[in-house]
Amino acid sequence: MPSTWGAAGGGLKLGRTGNSNCPVTVLQDYSEIFRGTPVKFSIPGISPGIIFTGTPLEIEFAEKPYCAESSKWVAFVDNEIQKACVGIGGPEGHPGQQTFSGTFSIQKYKFGYKLVFCITGSGTCLDIGRFDAKNGEGGRRLNLTEHEAFDIVFIEASKVDGIIKSVV
Repeated sequence: MPSTWGAAGGGLKLGRTGNSNCPVTVLQDYSEIFRGTPVKFSIPGISPGIIFTGTPLEIEFAEKPYCAESSKWVAFVDNEIQKACVGIGGPEGHPGQQTFSGTFSIQKYKFGYKLVFCITGSGTCLDIGRFDAKNGEGGRRLNLTEHEAFDIVFIEASKVDGIIKSVV
């Protein structure tokens, strides 16, 4: 969720962008009422435990669309808007677009936190920001940026009858 209430928007979800028939792009909903789709954080190669700021992480949605290979977050260059965005899956979910493997981390930022993506083997790390393509996608895309990072807070996903109801 954004660290401030109101016009900053709501939680995260998946959406269809460009010519994709499958919702494989991570979007931030425009509505501050929408609390988001549940995500999971894991430390590669380590069993669950405490996550500290700066720890390399993998992020994935708790559930994946039937049409996606995986719900694990990746970065890809969207040729239509010429920006590196956050999506799920792998190259097969983003045909004709360059994908990057890497890890995310959480860093303290302003009133909350920010997410950072580090490209494997390059030493390049970029903040995760937001980009509004203003083309009816139903939310702002998460994108890699050197400018304004997306200032976030975390909320715990609640479970009712074994079903996760909300998250980040």
